[in-house]
Amino acid sequence: MMTSSEIRQSFLDFFASKQHDIVPSSPVVLPTDPTLLFANAGMNQFKEIFLGARKSSWTRVANSQKCIRVSGKHNDLEEVGRDTYHHTFFEMLGNWSFGDYYKREAISWAWELLTEVWRLPKERLWVTVYTTDDEAADIWRTCTDVEAEHILRFGEDDNFWEMGETGPCGPCSEIHFDNTETGCRPDQVNAGSPDVIEIWNLVFMQYNRKSDGTLDDLPAKCVDTGMGFERIVAIIQGKKSNYDTDVFMPLIEAVSTRAGIPYGEGDHAVAMRVVADHLRTLAFAIADGVMPSNDGRGYVLRRLLRRAARFGRTLGLTEAFLWELFPILEHQMAPFFPELSDRRKDIVRALRAEEESFSATLDRGLAHFTDVLEELERSDQTTFPGTEAFKLYDTYGFPLDLTVLMAAEKGYPIDAPAFERFMEEQRARARAARKDTSGAENDLVAHFVEQGIQSSFVGYETLVSEARVLGILIDGQLADTLAEGQEAELLLTATPFYAEAGGQVGDTGTITTADGAVFTVSDTRKPVQDIMLHKGRLVQGTLAKADSVTAAVDEARRNAIRRHHTATHLLNAALRKVLETDSIKQAGSYVAPDRLRFDFTWFEALTAEQLDAIERLVTEYIVANAPVTTYELPLKDVPGSGIIAIFDEKYSDTVRVVDTQGISRELCGGTHVARSGDIGPFRIIAETSIAAGIRRIEAQTGLVACDHTAHEHAILATLAQHLSVAPADLPARVNALMEHSHTLEKELKAAAEKNALEKGAALADTFVEMGGIPVLIDSVGELAPPALRALVDSLRKQNPDSVILLAAVSGGKVTFILNAGPAAQAKGVHAGRLVGTIAKMTGGGGGGKPDKAQAGGKDPSKLPDALAAARDLLVKALD
Repeated sequence: MMTSSEIRQSFLDFFASKQHDIVPSSPVVLPTDPTLLFANAGMNQFKEIFLGARKSSWTRVANSQKCIRVSGKHNDLEEVGRDTYHHTFFEMLGNWSFGDYYKREAISWAWELLTEVWRLPKERLWVTVYTTDDEAADIWRTCTDVEAEHILRFGEDDNFWEMGETGPCGPCSEIHFDNTETGCRPDQVNAGSPDVIEIWNLVFMQYNRKSDGTLDDLPAKCVDTGMGFERIVAIIQGKKSNYDTDVFMPLIEAVSTRAGIPYGEGDHAVAMRVVADHLRTLAFAIADGVMPSNDGRGYVLRRLLRRAARFGRTLGLTEAFLWELFPILEHQMAPFFPELSDRRKDIVRALRAEEESFSATLDRGLAHFTDVLEELERSDQTTFPGTEAFKLYDTYGFPLDLTVLMAAEKGYPIDAPAFERFMEEQRARARAARKDTSGAENDLVAHFVEQGIQSSFVGYETLVSEARVLGILIDGQLADTLAEGQEAELLLTATPFYAEAGGQVGDTGTITTADGAVFTVSDTRKPVQDIMLHKGRLVQGTLAKADSVTAAVDEARRNAIRRHHTATHLLNAALRKVLETDSIKQAGSYVAPDRLRFDFTWFEALTAEQLDAIERLVTEYIVANAPVTTYELPLKDVPGSGIIAIFDEKYSDTVRVVDTQGISRELCGGTHVARSGDIGPFRIIAETSIAAGIRRIEAQTGLVACDHTAHEHAILATLAQHLSVAPADLPARVNALMEHSHTLEKELKAAAEKNALEKGAALADTFVEMGGIPVLIDSVGELAPPALRALVDSLRKQNPDSVILLAAVSGGKVTFILNAGPAAQAKGVHAGRLVGTIAKMTGGGGGGKPDKAQAGGKDPSKLPDALAAARDLLVKALD
């Protein structure tokens, strides 16, 4: 029996024999795209080639693409682990033709691979074609020996493929495998049955869907095919479920062993499959630079990790365990996807840190569930509110089935319709956020491509160039002329203006005519390759399409940007050397004339010593005055070369390398200095955390770095003058002041504690009994929180089975501290919930454990009312 690795390789070998270039998978994250959180199909990275907006030296390629589907129309998250074939991470085997072969070859080769190489039984294969695609139907009949009655026609919903609401699309022909016991009927094909499952989709990409819904022919007819790797492995290995193949079983068996529960059927088996699936998604996404966080892609990962951890709890796995399973996945997949080994430390650290932090979140969710139950018990409600079920799902990561089970144990059914209403509102918001709002712009770009209109970039060689106006866009619409005072975007035949890309901001400057028209450029952007749009205002004269113009970049601004961009590369190199790791990945950057910003994967704050070492090393690189050169090479030659590539960037098949001799080599399309010494001074101005596992360094070069240094010197001079010492003596002077301050603080604390004990002696005789339990509720006036805690502790020691609630005011704010002994807790007193309730009356909040809690308030005038309310609540609870 072929292994999954052998099946993958045989697919690639087959298409290599058909003169296809075998290209690497793109990362699961692609450049910012409002319709795409993650790569969800093999063709994502080739979209611009299909549109004709990017040239390719390839005419036919094949690969195995990493895909993640957790949102949008393909979102089947709740089915993962429950059925046999839905996954959040999967591989898409695919072959593509860019204006080369078309339907005949695509169909013939697919049939050859399936029936002659993999020897699938022909009688088990069914094919579908678009209802009007007679050409594809004829090819199936004449070029293959598929049974004639196994060729079926379907409409647009099933056999017309579209990437989104706009963009490349076309009719498709699907191949389905009959896995039934007795042979399927035609009505079982495309019926959503796991027993008759689609394995390969051959898309004949010939149209571009415009924002108004109309279809235009693409510049060239292309082929885009996608085969579910996990599905074909299951078929070849003779398994009814993808999860029973060697793709998943090593992970599932490891979970089973760790949990001490055999893998079989039922809820435990579902949990094991979910854990295996989600770990694959998490590991590959982290390897490609995405870290769990609270927004965007990171939020998707956080939710998946919490979901996996919750299913682990159902198996008795209460400690963080996902990170311990990763070596199994690495051993299995890293030979083909080496990024798993390259990013091993980052993946393990992220998994462990996230799962350990979720334990606290899970506990808070359980506490919230308890609060809701107590509220229900005080009311006449008989149903667990859908709003609260949704909050548990959305905020604490509780799947609905867990909340249903927990509520049922307490005798409450869930208000499922309300929960679904909130879920649908969330889905609608997500759909609106994903909706591609650039449809009109896509149409214009497609128009430029169809007309062969494009602009060449000459800004590497010159900052001034002559050109003609190819297009004038006013409010997204084409215009023939531009009047003085109007804002617009101009497209030129050639431009020295760098369009915003790769973190570098767009150039500014002027576009002028010989007769005095002046268009000031405030930004430059590039919606697709070779279409550069200059945004700005015509401040003088008139401008028309086809006018001859002079385009001139703001030279001083460009030079400042170049210094910061090359410095970013040197900073990246210095980080790797000082931190002694190559696992750092760039997670974003911003290169502007006044500063640079570099985001990178790292799990802890850099020390002052590390920052000093990095700044020093970058300065050494600058002083070395190393030459900075650029050259091009095939993208396929980059892996293993030591050249740094950025995870969230999309590259052509030919790439540009920026080489700072002996220091740094990176793929980059930006503008750079000629020698590292041109950068001038370099200063790090900040290092911060921007998300879990992501750090940010901000720095400055050139004159702005000089200004920063001058500002620091001025601050030192002012402090030295105020403290009457030389600047060199400031550290010693500040240390002496701090020691003196600490001594005074200790003396004040001791005095406050002594005062508190004296107050405690006076309060010790003021307890009153409620339900047989000593209770003290009082305000002690002005007292700092530490002294108030000491006072409550001293009283608690004297009356360990009492209830003590003391309040004090300090700095215009209220502090409450509540202690509840075992007897009071037995009667239902919960210190955390009670103190939180009364603190709200003073405009604050807080909470804590059942026996001890603290809260704060903003309005001391409400303190008497809050304490009176506390007395009433305790009377009800204790009597």
